[in-house]
Amino acid sequence: MKKHISLILVLALWLSLTVFAWGKPADASSDAERRQLAQFPELTVETLLSGRFMTEFADYAVDQFPFRQSFRSLNVLLTRYGLGQTDSNGYYVHDGYIAKLEYPLNEGSISFAAARFQDLYELYLTDSEVYFAIVPDKSYYLAEDAGALALDYEALFSYYEETLDWAEFVDLTDCLSIDSYYRTDTHWRQEALVPVAETLGAALGVEVPSDYETVTAKSDFYGVYYGQAALPMESEELNWLLWPGWENCTVYSHDSGALTSIYDESKLTSKDPYESFLSGSMAIQVIENPDAATEKELIVFRDSFGSSLVPLLARSYAKVTLIDTRYVSPAMVGEFVEFDGAQVLMLYSTLVLNSSSALRK
Repeated sequence: MKKHISLILVLALWLSLTVFAWGKPADASSDAERRQLAQFPELTVETLLSGRFMTEFADYAVDQFPFRQSFRSLNVLLTRYGLGQTDSNGYYVHDGYIAKLEYPLNEGSISFAAARFQDLYELYLTDSEVYFAIVPDKSYYLAEDAGALALDYEALFSYYEETLDWAEFVDLTDCLSIDSYYRTDTHWRQEALVPVAETLGAALGVEVPSDYETVTAKSDFYGVYYGQAALPMESEELNWLLWPGWENCTVYSHDSGALTSIYDESKLTSKDPYESFLSGSMAIQVIENPDAATEKELIVFRDSFGSSLVPLLARSYAKVTLIDTRYVSPAMVGEFVEFDGAQVLMLYSTLVLNSSSALRK
């Protein structure tokens, strides 16, 4: 009798999930995972005979499964606490921080990135004062204590310092700690970046003031790792650093032709509130600071980590141009940017350097 009851319950659950799955509209995207979800595939004789329909249907069934996020979280909790695995789906948690396993060092990727930087140097920077700084990912400070695999960071740093001998290497590792990063996100916290800005300012030969007012965003912040790791964690604060005259700075985007502000409050309710810093990563942006104490100009080749750091550097420059070659070909940059007389900073995270295929040739 008990076997019959168990079988009936399993069949009832399976039938309920099946009816729910077929009855509910397909979700277009997952806010938690920040990606588009697979949709019901095209049903034709050709797709059936080729096997494409079943392949795409399998993706659709997984993405549109009822209560999918809850089941993802349950699976991670069982894997972590039931089976004792230190990581799940490529993510691990230690001391309340989620980090992504970044291992091993991809020599082909760091070489590809170096070649792209060399292209930029030969195209525009042979007469420029160039600085190069690497932003370590969270595992630099977390992996050893967590017992997690991590990059050979020293090999990565040494490679670029030796290969890009035309740039002055600026070491940021001592300016940061694990507390400098969001618990649920990839990125560093702007309120922890004053020492980084001061270190870069000293290398660049400009004074970066350290007096700021910290303003906390009104909405709770859940970082990109929160949804991707499928772990239940509390929200955290997202803070902006303000200084006298910051509101007089303007940010012009060559992508959209729009004139915006250092901090974009409208992005706080978007899928990625970190984009409130300079409205997120774009191909080419120009910050102008009419209250700067100098007439100096700075050009920054960067990834998304630059969005929260560069506003602090912009306080000391009349003009800062940000360039992200994931979104614009280096060959096109010269049509929009004048390099004569400007200092140049290349600022890239280990995450991009170890997976650099997005950098354009």
